Amino acid sequence: MNLNTTGLFDLSHTLAGEYLARFEYPWQALDGIKELILSLGPALGEEYEERAPQVWVHQTAKIAPTAFLGAPCIIGPDTEVRHCAFIRGSALVGANCVVGNSVELKNAILFDNVQTPHYNYVGDSILGYKSHMGAGSITSNVKSDKTLVSVKNQGEKIETGRKKFGAMLGDFVEVGCNSVLNPGTVIGPRSNVYPVSCVRGVVPPDSIYKTGGVIVPKTKGE
Repeated sequence: MNLNTTGLFDLSHTLAGEYLARFEYPWQALDGIKELILSLGPALGEEYEERAPQVWVHQTAKIAPTAFLGAPCIIGPDTEVRHCAFIRGSALVGANCVVGNSVELKNAILFDNVQTPHYNYVGDSILGYKSHMGAGSITSNVKSDKTLVSVKNQGEKIETGRKKFGAMLGDFVEVGCNSVLNPGTVIGPRSNVYPVSCVRGVVPPDSIYKTGGVIVPKTKGE
């Protein structure tokens, strides 16, 4: 599978497009998300309000009174941040997104039209255009033995040099409810993950990740 940044994402659907285009692999961009937000924020224009220091929110975004927006972060147009959402900081959330009840974001980029509606944890991760995480699904971003994360792709092992690395979800990915995406998971565009899955490694584009880790190509209509 092509793991290059442009192979996973249509970069026209995020304010981070120019930044992400600099990197061969998208996880190489994780270290600079905070600095990216700090550089973008002051230049966003009058449609954005700096509601707290280094917290920029578009005028059309809907933010629940109980949501916490940690600095630095950007919340895009028509995005909804719901009750008790916890944005810890270094989160770039695009347009028409949903950050739902009790969802936690940390050091993450959400492209436009991403949905994380219910009880999700997204840390050290990038979620592509129109990707969706079902209720209770999470990105696990640290290995249990605390060693550095590698990406395993069809027998190839790519060392990332990172201790914290959750998941890369390509455009139009659907993750089923209560699934765990283990550190270093990469899911190709338009792929689906069955509910209650424990995903590790690389899932090719246009595939279905089934119970027990079986991966099959999508058929027409799926």
